[in-house]
Amino acid sequence: MLKKAVTLAASLLVSAQIMAVPTVYPTGVTIYDPQKAWNQYTVFSGSDQKSYLIDMNGQVVQSWPYRGFPTEVIDPAVNKGQKGHVFVQLEERKDKDKRAFGNGVNNHSVAELDWNGKVIWQWSGEKDTGHAFQHHEISRLSNGNTLILANKIHAIPGFKLQELIDDAIYEVDAKGKVVWRWIASEHLNEFGFSPEQLELVRNTKHVDYLHLNNARTLGANKWFDAGDARFHPDNIIIDSRQANFIAIIDKKTGKVVWNLGPNYASAEKANPFIQEEQKNKPVDQLSGLHDAKIIAKGLPGAGNILVFDNQGGSGYPAVSFEISTGSSRVVEIDPIKKEIVWEYRPGSTFFSAFTSLARRLPNGNTQITEGQSGRVFQITPKGEIVWEYISPYFSEATNERPANNNLYRATPVPYEWAPQGTSRSEVAVIPPKLTEFKIAAVQ
Repeated sequence: MLKKAVTLAASLLVSAQIMAVPTVYPTGVTIYDPQKAWNQYTVFSGSDQKSYLIDMNGQVVQSWPYRGFPTEVIDPAVNKGQKGHVFVQLEERKDKDKRAFGNGVNNHSVAELDWNGKVIWQWSGEKDTGHAFQHHEISRLSNGNTLILANKIHAIPGFKLQELIDDAIYEVDAKGKVVWRWIASEHLNEFGFSPEQLELVRNTKHVDYLHLNNARTLGANKWFDAGDARFHPDNIIIDSRQANFIAIIDKKTGKVVWNLGPNYASAEKANPFIQEEQKNKPVDQLSGLHDAKIIAKGLPGAGNILVFDNQGGSGYPAVSFEISTGSSRVVEIDPIKKEIVWEYRPGSTFFSAFTSLARRLPNGNTQITEGQSGRVFQITPKGEIVWEYISPYFSEATNERPANNNLYRATPVPYEWAPQGTSRSEVAVIPPKLTEFKIAAVQ
């Protein structure tokens, strides 16, 4: 049953990738204004199953021969001052029961690598599981433990499907012991579903019924400083791509103490080409969202939630096109008022049905991963693109899938994260006029 369902999911993903996009386009850095951009490194896992750290000119500063989901840097401040360490997926399953498709279902082990690729720490799940099943998120905590978002394959009482891909969050210590755990299916009544929606959830045909893609501690923030215990720095923010909600989990009790969605304020469909009219209004329909994070203390917009709203067609019931935006967008949300305070929505050419990311930078810019097209770019608060990079790392084409350069996340990394003396380049890149950009015919 599970194999049939995941095979169907795979075919739907492939169909989502077949779009009317250009077949020939430049890769690497296509736009770069060093004066307006925030200058930094960027880390990502390419579609060639390797991980890369690039500078502002797209030059590979360091690489590791493993994929990540995501490839995530470890802050030296919580890692005994060690610079240049990353999390990756070290090994896939080799047993006969390996699934055809799934977030972390194929993942046997995760690892911390040092700058030179040496394995420093590794985790392959608990003994009764034998696999890590990590997906979408992994981070080092201030106490030295590691927070891992993982899949849990099991039967859930009351569901129509006999076996589902559930979501679990584990805190794992240095010896690999799970010291805290949270299972999504144990909290279905806390996510904001109506009784009718809960019935749809339990009768779903989606084996990966929630598809969480984010589980990160909130960190220091102004809301907790002002006395709001829901925003304790140790509490964990999650979001569901399949069910269209964002929630905050109380770390001590495991209970959901704040949520947004899955039901949103009704509003007339807004003009997708006019950003100004979207501000300071109740949050309208989010769909297929990714990477909901609290903007860190000290950054412009600190305390607000920044999220990539894919508009990827999801929900219980599924969101209809008539109430969607018609394109992807990046939304900044005041979590107390539950209002949109800033939005990037340039129009129908900006779209990624899956994956993707948005992160606020110290100068007020925002870095965005448009994952479906392998594009990473930086915009000013007014939406001007001041840096753009197209991944040149493609998957191998198969009979089932064309080659693609999809990205899950391309995460901004400060220069000081890398070991001292690491090279970098900051040379302006001025794109040609598109009307004059031609490919010469072969004589």
